[in-house]
Amino acid sequence: MKIKLRIVLLLLSLILIISPLESKAYSGMHNPKQDSTELQIQDMLMLLLTPAIQDAVSNYYLKYLKEPPLVYPYQIDVIQIERKNGFRGFMFLLTVEVTPVVGPHISVGMDRITFEISAGPTVKLIKYNHIKDFELPPNWKNTLREK
Repeated sequence: MKIKLRIVLLLLSLILIISPLESKAYSGMHNPKQDSTELQIQDMLMLLLTPAIQDAVSNYYLKYLKEPPLVYPYQIDVIQIERKNGFRGFMFLLTVEVTPVVGPHISVGMDRITFEISAGPTVKLIKYNHIKDFELPPNWKNTLREK
């Protein structure tokens, strides 16, 4: 009987944790009004992952822009987190959506990036999906590479 109760509580916990993450993908920008432990942990994760995200973005935009755009931690939305090796396994697939910018925060595009995060810690780029481009203002067109 205790095992069944634990399973039910575990499933309920997973539903409560996963539901907010999935709803962010459809609700657009997530703008919390107050701080929480979950938000603090997510922000710390984004700070730690920003170098890997920045490398992936820089490599993608290198063929289009003369200088790499920047990605700020507050412009990263967590789309999905998945454990690859079951409950309490420490290998994750993390999918984020980013909005890289140039200059005074001029958005150049939107990208969805999936990383594998495992012990070590190691962060490995799994998939880079460019979603859309944003047109640069006329005074920033000189940052585009010649085709």
